[in-house]
Order: sequence, then C-alpha cells, then structure tokens
Amino acid sequence: MPTTTIRWVRGKQFIGTDSHGQSIVLTGDGEHGGVRPSQVLLIALGACSSVDVVEVLQKKRMALQMLEVAVAGDQDEEPPWPYRKIRVSFRLKGEGLTEKAVAQAIRLAEEKYCSVSATVRGVADISTDFEILSSRD
Repeated sequence: MPTTTIRWVRGKQFIGTDSHGQSIVLTGDGEHGGVRPSQVLLIALGACSSVDVVEVLQKKRMALQMLEVAVAGDQDEEPPWPYRKIRVSFRLKGEGLTEKAVAQAIRLAEEKYCSVSATVRGVADISTDFEILSSRD
C-alpha cells in the first residue's frame, strides 16, 4: 500500500515524502514557498493522465516528441473549497499522431487507467481537450 509522510517545517510549510523517498515542498500560503495541496491534486491528475497517455501511444507505436498538459480547476467559494470542474488540456507533438489515436489514449487514461481521475471523478466534472502541434511548431 502506498504511504506518504508529511512533516511540518515552519509556518504553513511542509515536506511531503512518498513511499519511494521522493519529496515535495507544500504550503498553505504563498509566503513560505511550496505548492498548495489543492494544486498538488491538479498536478497529480495531469501527471497521472500523462503517464497513461504516453504508455497508450507507445503501445500504438506512435512517435511522441512532446507532451504538455495544463490543468485548471474551479473551486467552491466556501470551505472546504472542493473542485467542481476541472479542465485537462493536452498539447502533443509527434510524427504520425492522429486525432483518433490521441482521443482514444486520453479517454483510456481518464476512464480506465488513471487512479487520480477515478478518485476525483465522483466530486468534480472532468473535461479534456487536446491539440496536436505540427512538427514545425
């Protein structure tokens, strides 16, 4: 079972460490440096989806040269400020990438493979879009 440890540093700054010893600096405000935990959720969703998209495209023998994901979320204005809408936008570049292959890879990531998407989906409406860049971009 994956485990994490969160250690308080000072003020509203913490260090989160995963079960492999990798760490991230977290903050409850912008004054002490670090990433806000609610934005870590958006990063996790984008990263989880990206890993799966890359793997699906590799299995299709698609030559991916670049992948960038922007994730934006709308939160409630009242505590506990849950995300209600999250938009995941993919930008990809690679020889021979097709809209059909990319759309299928994103759908599989979102609906079948990404554990973060599966966890968040019950609370937030997740939408996706993508853009395939030409080799000249």
